[in-house]
Amino acid sequence: MADTPKARTSDEHGYQLHEQVGFLLRKAYQRNCTIFSDKIDGTLTMMQFSILHRLAEDGPMSQNLLGRSVAMDGATTKGVVDRLGARGLLRTERDPSDRRRHLVSLTAEGVALVNSATDAAIEVSADVLVPLNKRERETLIRLLGKIA
Repeated sequence: MADTPKARTSDEHGYQLHEQVGFLLRKAYQRNCTIFSDKIDGTLTMMQFSILHRLAEDGPMSQNLLGRSVAMDGATTKGVVDRLGARGLLRTERDPSDRRRHLVSLTAEGVALVNSATDAAIEVSADVLVPLNKRERETLIRLLGKIA
C-alpha cells in the first residue's frame, strides 16, 4: 500500500465539487424531479410529460421531430413513445402526406392526463424556485436558457 499515490486535495488543486456547475445542475435537477414525482403522484416521468406537453402544444408530429423538439435522442424518444402508447396515452398513424412516416398524437386519455399534469408542473416550477426572489428567478431562467 505504500506505493499507492496520494490523491491531490481541493487545497492543492482548487477544485471544489460543491461549486461546480455540473454538480449544482444535477442537484437542482434531482430536486426538481423529486418535487415533480411527488406532485403528479408518480404517474409520469418528466420526459414523458415533455412528450405529452409538446404534442398538446404542437399537435401530431413524427417521432423524430418530437424527440428533437424535447431534446431527446432517437432511442430514448422511441422508448418513451412506446411506453406512453402501451398506456393508451398516445397513438401512431401513418402520415397521409408521406406513407413512410408515422405521426404520434395524443389520445383522449393522453389529453386528460397532460391537462391535469400541466397544473402540477406549474406548481413544480414555483416550488423549485421558492428560494429565489422574482428577479433571481428571471435571471436563473435566462441564464439557463443561454447554456442549454
